[in-house]
Amino acid sequence: MSLDIKYYFEHPERFPLRGFLDGLTRTSDILAKVSAELPGLLASPGVAGNFGELKSEDVHLYGGYHIGAGTIVYNGVTVIGPVYIGEGCEIMPGAVIRPYSVIGDGCAVGHGSELKRAVLFGGAKVASLAFVGDSVLGASARIGSGTVTANRRFDQSNMTLKLDGVSHELGGDYFGLVLGDSSRVGANCVTQPGTHIGPYTWVLPATSVRGFIPREKRVYAKTELTLEDSAMVELKP
Repeated sequence: MSLDIKYYFEHPERFPLRGFLDGLTRTSDILAKVSAELPGLLASPGVAGNFGELKSEDVHLYGGYHIGAGTIVYNGVTVIGPVYIGEGCEIMPGAVIRPYSVIGDGCAVGHGSELKRAVLFGGAKVASLAFVGDSVLGASARIGSGTVTANRRFDQSNMTLKLDGVSHELGGDYFGLVLGDSSRVGANCVTQPGTHIGPYTWVLPATSVRGFIPREKRVYAKTELTLEDSAMVELKP
């Protein structure tokens, strides 16, 4: 079944919150549990706070948050809790981490990127100027620069994923991307709402994808370039 958590995420030990995935079976369960339980977790004694390094006074932290030891947060970053950031991460200048995001150990969030209710297993990386919303990225998964994980339909209806002709509810009207362990989505891609991509699959740059894409695939759109003669024109200053 391609909504099974175990299909996409073979390394539950790289989820930053120990035991959090126990008893969960569907991909949508992860986001639902984060929304329900993250505020309470951050309210536990000794959890909330910054244990990392802020590289600038120009860092804006709001609400409940945990920033783990060895994590570096650069200038212009905004964190709006509830947010959990693990150990040894890099949050690059201008990044925005919005509520109900969970970032595992050893992750990176690139310059100017925005995370919104995003869950990253350990070692996942989001490059610069990307949007990752209502999404789950597996261990060592990658999102390329300028990529958008679209997370809501135009008609604002509840999200579904069609498998073998049957539509499966994903829980509510917001759902972005499930990206399996060690999969990559290249630069300037768009993943349509509800997309599920299996582990070890590569989506090459400037590709738009939707629906279910199995594991260990290479995905790209065939394009044809046209080259025509053009007059030489000096451009104005």
